[in-house]
Amino acid sequence: TPCAAPQPPPPAATFDTAHSWLGFEVRTRFGQRMAGEFPRFEGQVEYLPDGRHRVRLRIATSEARIPDRPRYTAWMRSQSFFDAIRHPWMEFVSEPYEPALLRAGGPLRGRLTLRRVSRDQELDGAPAACARPRVHCDIQAGGAIERADYGMREWQFALSDEVRMEVRVRLLDPAP
Repeated sequence: TPCAAPQPPPPAATFDTAHSWLGFEVRTRFGQRMAGEFPRFEGQVEYLPDGRHRVRLRIATSEARIPDRPRYTAWMRSQSFFDAIRHPWMEFVSEPYEPALLRAGGPLRGRLTLRRVSRDQELDGAPAACARPRVHCDIQAGGAIERADYGMREWQFALSDEVRMEVRVRLLDPAP
């Protein structure tokens, strides 16, 4: 019997930005929570030839905002924090992972580049709330970065070093 040629993986599935949400939270040393969001981002899930997947996500720090708080929004985009003029995007590229991770939850490891600094980071994927995550329910993940790891050392007397990130994603192409 002739050997079948290997099938190329399907094209990448893009994030449905209209039905996805990315947010962040920073706490002050005085107990106040500043919750923000990233209204502009682009992402995709690549289907690798070995059956695993990889996520690529670009987030516009230049459009990060804290709703109804224009002064805090301006500060988040300033040199003191995201330095969005010089670094308008941050990027996360995951390590390849098994598709079952989306249903079961667990660590999603990858590399985050922010302010020209690249570091290994891990997001904690939540178990799926439905049988077909990506299509019928959100893929949810969260994690934390340390501001100082990415050169954001100002305001340490007033702000916690930890920035919590939250991701809720749907995909446009429900391929594999």
